[in-house]
Amino acid sequence: MSSLVVLLPAQPAGTSAEFAYVLTPDGRTVGDHASAPAALLPRPGGAGAEVVAVVPVQALSWHLVELPKGLGAGSPRLRSVLEGLLEDRLLDEPETLHFAVQPQARAGAPVWVAACDRAWLRSAVQALEAAGRPASRIVPEFAPEGDMALHALGEPQQALLVAAGEEGVTTFPLDAHCLPHLPQLPPEGARIAEPAVAALAEQVLQCKLQLQQAPQRWLQAAQSGWDLAQFDFASSSRARAWRKAAAGWADVLRAPQWRPARWAAVLLVGANLVGLNAWAWKERASLDAKREAIRQALTATFPQVKLVVDAPVQMERELAALRQVTGATGGRDLEAMLGALTTALPPERPVGNLEFAGGELRIKGVAYTPDEARAVSANLRSQGYGAAFQGDTLVITQEAAP
Repeated sequence: MSSLVVLLPAQPAGTSAEFAYVLTPDGRTVGDHASAPAALLPRPGGAGAEVVAVVPVQALSWHLVELPKGLGAGSPRLRSVLEGLLEDRLLDEPETLHFAVQPQARAGAPVWVAACDRAWLRSAVQALEAAGRPASRIVPEFAPEGDMALHALGEPQQALLVAAGEEGVTTFPLDAHCLPHLPQLPPEGARIAEPAVAALAEQVLQCKLQLQQAPQRWLQAAQSGWDLAQFDFASSSRARAWRKAAAGWADVLRAPQWRPARWAAVLLVGANLVGLNAWAWKERASLDAKREAIRQALTATFPQVKLVVDAPVQMERELAALRQVTGATGGRDLEAMLGALTTALPPERPVGNLEFAGGELRIKGVAYTPDEARAVSANLRSQGYGAAFQGDTLVITQEAAP
């Protein structure tokens, strides 16, 4: 899945604003990365391609609140409730800020809320949209999730130290004065630095740090479960669902971790195709054997038949001819129908006129109750005849052999 991950500029985005970006072919490995105006950003291609906007750590503030019971993440009152909960904690007026709550937020439990300048975020998002690269998701550069880790980033003159984990996200200037304020980090906790500030960070923290380029950090941010595109920045639910489904399907088709599942699916489809073909061949062979048995029965019984076109029809024709020659009666003859009729009709019930033509017997003047009519039809059907009542007329015909 090709993705374009864009770091939003710290200042309001104008026509000449530069966007740092990384283009990834699969969402996990760094491809091309540089900085460019929005109109010159590369376009991701392929199924599930998306543009992910990353909000820099300096632009966000994080607040832990508890939502009132009965208030869900999709409630229309959520925005006004957040303004009331955060009013005393914010330096700016709440109406000038954009809020976003953590994924799977639940009422009655602690919930992280991200806040940033609404006008600044809107200018950056609109700049991408005007350039034909609308952001499908907006993610934070660091989020309060996972194990606590330290990140040193920036330039030596303006270096930052970010402590990020499920306990929160805190930013400090990278100097010795910040050390007493750092959260307690477990011995195995990650300590990461960009190459430009690695030496300074090791000098301040007095420990070795793992090197990581900024584009790699942005790719990790793009894999976060957070999406800051909420409230008036949220796209339609159908569009979000479509993009999510397309991205997930593209991930299944291309991501390395799905390779065993893809091979298993191919083998399963192949095995089913082989099984279906074998079953079809077996059924076809069985049907051909039955047809051949019918043809042999016809030619063995009636040797004069040399060409078999429709064995059942030809068998019926030959039997009718044989009965005519020998004087035997068949199921379509009047005698056989009258014999079946005498056992089916209610006793001591008179009938009207009888008409017989073309293997069809009509008995007029019958007047039976619905129960009697059903009983007559069932009796005749058991003897191989079909019965239909048409007003006061009973029509009897021989049913076709199954």
